[in-house]
Amino acid sequence: MATSIEARAPSKFGETNKRHPKKTSRYFDTNVVEAESKPNSGKQHTRKAQRKRPVSEGEEEEPRWKKEFLKSREKKDPFEGPPPLSEKKIKKYVRGQKNKVTAKSMPDLRVRKSLKRYEERLELASKQAARTELLLPEDSGFLEADEGEETYQITQQDISEAVDIASATKSFELKMDRFGPYRLNYTRTGRHLLLAGRLGHLAAMDWVSKKLMFEINVMESIREVRWLHLETMLAVAQKKWLYMYDNHGVEIHCIKNMNNVLRMEFLPHHFLLATANAHGVLQYLDTSVGKMVSEIPTKCGRLDVMTHNPNNAIVHLGHPDGTVTLWSPTVREPVVKMLCHKAAVRALAIDSKGLYMATAGTDRQLKIFDVRTYKPLQVYRVSRGAGDLSFSQRGLLAASLCNVVEVYKDCCTTTIDKPYMRHTLGCPISGLSFCPYEDVLGVTHSKGYASLLLPGAGEPNFDALEANPYRSKTQRREFEVKALLEKIQPELITLDPQAIGYIDTATMDQRDKEKRELFGIKPPPKFEPRFKKKGRSTASKKEQRKQGHKEEEKREKLRQESYKVQDEEKKAKKEKDAKKSLGHLTALDRFKK
Repeated sequence: MATSIEARAPSKFGETNKRHPKKTSRYFDTNVVEAESKPNSGKQHTRKAQRKRPVSEGEEEEPRWKKEFLKSREKKDPFEGPPPLSEKKIKKYVRGQKNKVTAKSMPDLRVRKSLKRYEERLELASKQAARTELLLPEDSGFLEADEGEETYQITQQDISEAVDIASATKSFELKMDRFGPYRLNYTRTGRHLLLAGRLGHLAAMDWVSKKLMFEINVMESIREVRWLHLETMLAVAQKKWLYMYDNHGVEIHCIKNMNNVLRMEFLPHHFLLATANAHGVLQYLDTSVGKMVSEIPTKCGRLDVMTHNPNNAIVHLGHPDGTVTLWSPTVREPVVKMLCHKAAVRALAIDSKGLYMATAGTDRQLKIFDVRTYKPLQVYRVSRGAGDLSFSQRGLLAASLCNVVEVYKDCCTTTIDKPYMRHTLGCPISGLSFCPYEDVLGVTHSKGYASLLLPGAGEPNFDALEANPYRSKTQRREFEVKALLEKIQPELITLDPQAIGYIDTATMDQRDKEKRELFGIKPPPKFEPRFKKKGRSTASKKEQRKQGHKEEEKREKLRQESYKVQDEEKKAKKEKDAKKSLGHLTALDRFKK
């Protein structure tokens, strides 16, 4: 028993290690490096070499942890602060211009401080976003050809054989030759695909896992289809009216106010479904409450060319006279009207940043316009007039030339003389669209659907808070609730989205001048209560004094009106008495008041 007790007894050095654990060495601690480099620098030698300072009477010796803490505070990190960032990276994530808030433009101190704090938070967010570039898992890249070879000579079969198995499964074809030609649409997450045939065939699927959600025949011709805010709802423009279905193919709504619809666009941040019909009417439907927001007769004839700008939610329409008009739901006239072609406009497309607009006409020209200045940047002559256009997230432009698909790279900023990729199909193309967050181009024709691999087309890294392809059912519900809470009203759709955040810095003289021109009189000076101490100048007290001043003005006005009425009555009575005294009254004067 004695032996076992001695084995359990802790050693002297073990007790000291438990009371004073070993301090973690830092990379900038030079003393630790020097101690390790010296020979025979063990713990026993250093402990023997240490000499304790004599402690005077009444003074307690400082513990070792306190000494080490004071030593660590004296040492400085040679790389203080966060790592530096280049201005180019920060500018990439800046949203809008910074407001210059001064005491003259914003006299209220509280509002001025809150605006400054808001600008600081935006600056911090842009810096953090620039730093997180290191954490992005995927890289983007384009196809590069060998010497003496062009990229448009590489076929889809060559690409499928060179990529991995997961990417090769994204290249496939669906043969459906009975109900075409087809139209297609992808969800914002790029996970679900919607196909609609002209003769009534409607199908939705998870094209990544090849799982079919539903497949029906509406027994009526279909002209256009669109996913709504989630993959659980979709809108279908049928022969006569607009219908809405769920993800099981069950009809939810039939909107008879929207008839003969040819093209549709859904604005996800506003929950607005914009439709253009054969009678030349542009309609906006709020899908969150089922209310018709506006109905605008464009007076431009049949509307079969339509797209929208993702930057400011302005709808672009192409017309047979070669013009392109820009529309907002709150304005009855086009906010901008551009003459783009000498012949009819066949297709429109706007890039994901909302900076460039591509137009194609029957004059076999493909033009690139700068949306900020409305001036043409590039003009290309194509062999056949492009019937459909589509921009990818990385700036590639796809054009359908009868049965040939041509994809152009950097066609907006530079002048190109050859396409990036080319693919030939067996029948005329009826629609095409790039899949978000994937290097895939979906093409529909009269005999089905084809999924083409285009390296460098999609954004490699997705924002899970904006569009998450792998979200669960619970995350989808939370996303829907947050999207409804953050819904933007249609009145805020303007040509310049930054104009809403501007501060009106008009002076009092300018406002007086505007009112004088409008009403023809000088408005009375605005009452401003004077400053009082002891808490009598709070916002509520000032408002009470302003209301009291308004009430007093009303009383004074009523008082003056009553005085005026009394004066008129007295004057009439005097005239009546004077006439009576002179004897000029007639028999009819007694009926006068």
